[in-house]
Amino acid sequence: MLWKLITQFTLTCLTLGVCSELVATEKPNLLIICTDEHNFRTLGCYREQLSEEQAFVWGQGVAVETPNIDSLAKEGALCTSFYGTTPLCGPSRASLMTGLYPHATGVPINNESLTDDMVTFAEVLRLEGYKTGYIGKWHLDGMAKPGWAPARKFGWEDNRYLFNRGHWKNLIETPDGPRVNAPIGANGEPTYDLGDADEKSYTTDFLTARTIEFMDEHRDQPFCVMLSIPDPHQPDTVRAPYDQMYSHLDYKTPRTLFKADSQTPDWIVGNEKDAVDDSLFQNEDMAGYFGMVRLIDDNVGRLLRFLKDRSLDEKTMVVFVSDHGDLLGEHRRLNKRLPYEGSAIAPLIVKFPDRIPSGKIIHSAMTTADFPTTVLSILSGSSFPNVVHGRDLSVQFLSKAHVVRNEDVTYMRGVMSPLGPPPYWVAAVSDRYKLVIGKQETPWLIDLQKDPDEVINFYSDPAYKKIGQDYAKTLERLLIEAEDPALDDPDIVRWFN
Repeated sequence: MLWKLITQFTLTCLTLGVCSELVATEKPNLLIICTDEHNFRTLGCYREQLSEEQAFVWGQGVAVETPNIDSLAKEGALCTSFYGTTPLCGPSRASLMTGLYPHATGVPINNESLTDDMVTFAEVLRLEGYKTGYIGKWHLDGMAKPGWAPARKFGWEDNRYLFNRGHWKNLIETPDGPRVNAPIGANGEPTYDLGDADEKSYTTDFLTARTIEFMDEHRDQPFCVMLSIPDPHQPDTVRAPYDQMYSHLDYKTPRTLFKADSQTPDWIVGNEKDAVDDSLFQNEDMAGYFGMVRLIDDNVGRLLRFLKDRSLDEKTMVVFVSDHGDLLGEHRRLNKRLPYEGSAIAPLIVKFPDRIPSGKIIHSAMTTADFPTTVLSILSGSSFPNVVHGRDLSVQFLSKAHVVRNEDVTYMRGVMSPLGPPPYWVAAVSDRYKLVIGKQETPWLIDLQKDPDEVINFYSDPAYKKIGQDYAKTLERLLIEAEDPALDDPDIVRWFN
């Protein structure tokens, strides 16, 4: 493909120094904190953007305090409509790294590998003189589990503490490098049990400490480090005292768990393993999830204090992001894979002193494919070296406006296997509307302003006819531009005519 040739040429130029204008004497640092399967409503700064009813879907006042993450939003920009390209770990992370939709990365579903020709934003920064390090869960190197420090680094020069996949709760340092330190199960493999995990060995704490060590080691040179925390993903367990911090709350089942069958689209099929009813919605699980979020927030505080203590805070761009959400009982489902807000939206907060105005709110639809191009442009004005699907949205972050509301439409897609069939849904999304086209039924047109619970299909409403038609045309155009294999599915393309 042409974009691959352009990529190789541009990377060669960078390596040889032809693009020397990208190399500056004083470069800002980049710290990315990435969580896993993180429901946006568990963050105070996101609840502030919602109505009371939407902010507290598990009961009035049932919430986690997240002062450190909230401080990033107060001092930077918060994005209210940031979607995973596919709301599943591997595919969305592949887009986050490369700027491409999952079908073009080699990772259209979990446990596949990035193709060798993929270029990440880390590789661009490495060639610009940055010290790069990745610490935590990767999920882009196939079936390896845990898969410490894979041979293919994709620009992450220091990947000693990178592991491919798994959600272990207890890690230790050994003479041979980091290892899982958990009770052994019947299969002879380490379990996800907590064991003796404490403030040093619990995975979130352990990985945060390694991130601080990396930044301290490279504090006198530009660095880019990504801390990828495998929480608050299941299992919903956390070390003491966080395991009991939120056990006293009276968790209610979300309203949409009890919706009528007529309010349940056919594209929810394929997600039955995550189905939940009132009897399965346990306070213990929610308390564990909330506890994990609070522990993450406390570790974000550790990182921010380190930056301030080392006088690095004013020259470090800090990004808080996730790969997708977790429905946590909404729409009769746990986990992800679906285009509902709780599943598909990922938190995205960006703080960059003197560049991004404090308290900025961006109400514009964007996806994880937009992430690398936008981050590079904000950080140093660099361009991504290859032709990608993602957009450079840096102007929305860097403008002086404190509220940005853009009606651009982007798209996300359901999960597909590497060999087919095409995804069982695709969706055009803006900050207000969402057109979801599945394989078995009339499309769903959701108006998030009038129906934030996403239980009403406005597609057949005469007042929405033009909106539905316009979004279908836009979705077709976006699929064509991305060469998305959904175009090969007659059950989907029939709605474009």
